[in-house]
Amino acid sequence: MVPISQAWTVASYVIGQKLRGNKRYPLVLMLEPLFRCNLACAGCGKIQYPDHILNKRMSPEECFKAVDECGAPMVSIPGGEPLIHNEIDKIVDGLVARKKYIYLCTNALLLKRKLDLFKPSKYLTFSIHMDGLKDDHDHAVCRDGTYDVAIEAIKEAVKRGFRVTTNTTLFEGANPERVRSFFDEMMKLKVEGMMLSPGYSYNKAPDQQSFLGRSKTKELFRKILSNPDKSWKFNLSPLFLMFLQGKVEFECTPWGNPTYNIFGWQKPCYLLQEGYVPTFKELIESTEWDKYGHKSGNPHCADCMVHCGYEPSAVDDTFGSLAGFGRTVWATLAGI
Repeated sequence: MVPISQAWTVASYVIGQKLRGNKRYPLVLMLEPLFRCNLACAGCGKIQYPDHILNKRMSPEECFKAVDECGAPMVSIPGGEPLIHNEIDKIVDGLVARKKYIYLCTNALLLKRKLDLFKPSKYLTFSIHMDGLKDDHDHAVCRDGTYDVAIEAIKEAVKRGFRVTTNTTLFEGANPERVRSFFDEMMKLKVEGMMLSPGYSYNKAPDQQSFLGRSKTKELFRKILSNPDKSWKFNLSPLFLMFLQGKVEFECTPWGNPTYNIFGWQKPCYLLQEGYVPTFKELIESTEWDKYGHKSGNPHCADCMVHCGYEPSAVDDTFGSLAGFGRTVWATLAGI
């Protein structure tokens, strides 16, 4: 579930882009102020850099410049682990002042002790990386005890009035019944909603055996999401959940979630690293977008059904036509 104020802001923004005839527009800016992390997950391709790169940090001013240049109504702050950044509170305060809806993505290992740096706001959400029940999560992040630490942080953040969501990435071997039980546990914690995505096969990731192919992704998510419990709340478009199950088809819109990090604007998307450009305008105008997405035949895109590529497609479909809006309303009422 997304608060009405945020849903209205996004809807107004998308409709405005449509009325102006803009076919390619950003929905969420992926802002990476650092790559350093305090975990070394086997499925992650973002931390396999030498120390001189991992030690770099973007300044608050650099972050603000990118946010203003891009203009997206929402900003996701992944990493690395953003709470390691010693000016993360200043970055968040600056984005709140700009009335951007922020998802600060964290493994929550540092969250409980750093909550005093932040103030509850409708513009700030802590998106907690949770990859399943205790054993599943600890295995995925390659460190025992992380699930318990994250659970305590979630409880404290919710208690203090912060918006909290979870962010779950699923890989080969995920057990549908355990995932459904995990949803039940997250709802007991009173998180606002849950985000889901199949993992993307980063070339640099140590574990290359656990990434799902497209057909297996659809099969897995059909089993997980069929007959959903009425208590489950997802922080995703209903159409994206249908897409994961193979009930609708979308093309990737990589420009919907542009990435800015310590190297600049990343081409073409958060998941592929095919060069960087200094400005957002150049990213949009110089990238050969037809070379990416499932229909392009690009082998790097063949199995991708990841949230950052296809959630913008689902949102665009919702507000791009009466048929898309109707599908979204139907899916919402049906509890999909």
